[in-house]
Amino acid sequence: MATRIVSMPRTPECWESCGACAQGEVFILDIQVTVGDWLNYDETILTLETGKVALDIPSPLAGRITALHVIPGDRIAEGAALLTLETD
Repeated sequence: MATRIVSMPRTPECWESCGACAQGEVFILDIQVTVGDWLNYDETILTLETGKVALDIPSPLAGRITALHVIPGDRIAEGAALLTLETD
């Protein structure tokens, strides 16, 4: 098994062109997973709030969650560690 950190992906292009939703950081509204959960590829990890929209962030990998690095209420930027997975 390998250990992988899942990070905040690059924000959608529409955020950059508009500039009204996010100024480099977004707010974590809710986390849908807990340590010990088995996470499937593309399963929702958390929901972000930008001030104008709520956006679900899916997992780019499948595996068992061994650590969460964020909590609801945190403000995060692109590249911030979200969680750690054990993968095959």
